[in-house]
Amino acid sequence: MIDELRRAPLLSRLEATQLQRVARNASRVKLNAEQLLFSQGDSATRFYLLLSGRMRLFRLSPEGAEKVIEIVSPGQTFAEALMFLNAPRYPVCSAALADSELIAIDSSDFAAMLRESVDTCFVLLGALSQRLRGLIGEIDDLTLHTATSRVARYLASRLPAGAQSLELDVRKAVLASRLSVQPETFSRVIKSLSEQGIIRVEGNLVSVLDHRALIEIAELNDALEPGPVSIGTLGSQRP
Repeated sequence: MIDELRRAPLLSRLEATQLQRVARNASRVKLNAEQLLFSQGDSATRFYLLLSGRMRLFRLSPEGAEKVIEIVSPGQTFAEALMFLNAPRYPVCSAALADSELIAIDSSDFAAMLRESVDTCFVLLGALSQRLRGLIGEIDDLTLHTATSRVARYLASRLPAGAQSLELDVRKAVLASRLSVQPETFSRVIKSLSEQGIIRVEGNLVSVLDHRALIEIAELNDALEPGPVSIGTLGSQRP
């Protein structure tokens, strides 16, 4: 477990004794696809490191409508910022998109450890600052870009460096919710991009046929790095 913890950006700079302390108070959690990890409003006593699988963080409206806040990938931590609140409660639900394994870390003990280590505090501040930058980017996406642009930005950002194709490894309805578009709108955008010869879709595999056109539609002027479009409310960037 110590080796697994060390690979998380949030925990990578902890000393060996600190990692041992985290491991002593941590536990493994295994979930089946669609199994709930915690519900909106539950007491937040632990934060999590995802080892394998995929998780979705989502909020439910009073009418039961679901809005996906973040899709968590292996190597990401989530819900750690809540340890700084008094009597914290999870503001979202979390459920597995696929069979998943996580490490659950005791928030109160980790917070106590932070009080003993200035360096560890700065590591966490860096992660939270990175998340804030991601949230600002997400606000820009929602207010300044069309649904077509948001879908194109997602495809462009998920395309691995030097590759011409990517796999949509989550359900399209979940992905549409994450991008704040209706599922039917997402399907229309994908169809339009296909008809224009910009992408080709075969099952879950998306091949980019015209990378320059995709970038133009995405309204991206800067070089893209592989990874999520932005960092969600509770999830930190993967290594």
